[in-house]
Amino acid sequence: MTRLWTRRQALAAALAAPAVFASGRIAQAASRKLDVLCHRVHQLCLTQGPAGDISAPWRQRNDADIAWATFDTNPMQDRLFREASLSATDFGVTYLVNSRAIPAAANVLQPLDDLQRQAPIEAFDDIAPGLRAAMTINGRMIAIPVRHATQGLFYNEQLLQERGINAPPRTMEELIDQAKRMTYRTPEGRQVTGMVLASDLSVFPVAFARAYGGDFISADFRVVPNPDAMIKALDTLRDMFETGALPRSYATTTNEDQVTWIQQGLAAFSMLPFARFQQVNRPDQSRFPGKIKAVEFPVSSTLTDRSLTASVTEFWAMSIPANSRAKELGWNFIREMSSKAITLGAARNGNGPVRVSTYNEASFTADQPQAPVEAQALARARVPLPAFPEAARAQSIFLEEVQSAVLGRKPVRDAVAAITSRVTPLMPPR
Repeated sequence: MTRLWTRRQALAAALAAPAVFASGRIAQAASRKLDVLCHRVHQLCLTQGPAGDISAPWRQRNDADIAWATFDTNPMQDRLFREASLSATDFGVTYLVNSRAIPAAANVLQPLDDLQRQAPIEAFDDIAPGLRAAMTINGRMIAIPVRHATQGLFYNEQLLQERGINAPPRTMEELIDQAKRMTYRTPEGRQVTGMVLASDLSVFPVAFARAYGGDFISADFRVVPNPDAMIKALDTLRDMFETGALPRSYATTTNEDQVTWIQQGLAAFSMLPFARFQQVNRPDQSRFPGKIKAVEFPVSSTLTDRSLTASVTEFWAMSIPANSRAKELGWNFIREMSSKAITLGAARNGNGPVRVSTYNEASFTADQPQAPVEAQALARARVPLPAFPEAARAQSIFLEEVQSAVLGRKPVRDAVAAITSRVTPLMPPR
């Protein structure tokens, strides 16, 4: 793997060079290099963790190094489209987030259908169909799903039992009741909050809306298709905030704060991707290792058919710029990283596996007791909003109005009406 050298490392290498030459063993550089544009987590799940560096066999067989260019999500996606707009790019693989899979992306990314026919990915149909469909635009497959983050309800089993609650909530009504009961101060003086949620992510209010049979934007681009359900969702969040079951710091809480709060027993419930299960239970980080469990996010008892609802998921896919100088090597990499064996290894390293079969693998499920539940959630999962050119702006408006409602700055009904009136003009033609 390629690496960046510090001055100290370069000096150490120079001092060691005579010994290397004396021994007759001279390291040979790989004859090829694959440039990969991704988020840091994509690199880590292929190179570090319980399964080890699972990219090494590919590098050795192909006599190729991997040059990882890692950025946070938005800067990385901006870089992708800048590179794809040039006359040519050295990037052979670029990671695409689901919200950027719009028709404009299909114009600058390599269609993968012919490559799949010529050198197919192993058991391609094993990859979750909803994710594959989201990466097919105008009949052309533009990317291969590789990592999903489907949200589950995490809870601290020990804290619940200490308060006389012996099972996680099965309905939204039970969740609300338990979150309020779990808002208390321990005998040692530690304040416990019923539920912790980040205010800057749309997945949470969308999950609450779907729990009541609603949504933010439907798959056919209808804004707030069920206003009553959205009103009920925001009423619920506001009531939880006013009663202390959401933290007073709700407006500034981040996704990483949620992890810390649930690990340290500062909150009894949170929504996190199922893939966070091992992290929140790590003995060296958590005060409650093995006691933090996960279930599907519950729905209201008024909804009799759970199949009508959809868990909230976001996902990444691997693509190849249409102007890439390394299309062949890029597809070779994508094929390998999409295989059953690599998907399993990446899952053991903390990746959210997109293959259904991975959830039946004993080496994965042995330390992932939530795997069957996650598989059920993934089967019904849908992104928080469909991809379209103004999606980022629509999401920003949505979060602004949700915060105003939850914090009591605006009546809930007015906030829901504002979401509809402000977002509707941004919708693509139907």
